[in-house]
Amino acid sequence: MELTLAQLESLLRTLEAGGAGEFEYEDEKIRLKISLARGAPAQPVVGRSVAQAAAPAAPAAAVAAAAEAPVAESDVVAVTSPFVGTFYRAPSPEAGNFVEVGSTVKKGQALCIVEAMKLMNEIESDLAGTIVDVLVENGKSVEYGQKLFLIKKSG
Repeated sequence: MELTLAQLESLLRTLEAGGAGEFEYEDEKIRLKISLARGAPAQPVVGRSVAQAAAPAAPAAAVAAAAEAPVAESDVVAVTSPFVGTFYRAPSPEAGNFVEVGSTVKKGQALCIVEAMKLMNEIESDLAGTIVDVLVENGKSVEYGQKLFLIKKSG
């Protein structure tokens, strides 16, 4: 089995979107083991037969609950989606939204849910601050890396 870099990247994205923690495959020619640690970039380890070899470095697909990207102001950061899915502002249809524009948030506080492959994944804030903007409508599809919120850092 030959595994191209594009196929490996696609496999990593699929595993992360599905919330898988580990994946193993082995045949006569190749042994592939992928462990996805929560909050760390995916690091594949590929072995040919018994010998271990490092796989080509795939782009770090974020599994961290939220990623920051600088925008117009240096003290405003974007929280992005760690995978493809459906964006929900509240934990259930009957409940209130996790946050609103103007809400003060703490590091680790839930901001929304992104449903991917029937799994509900809470997206948490990586920093303390104030919600400046909600960039996605409730119930809409989101892409990997798409900006969900803008947060102005406190302090």
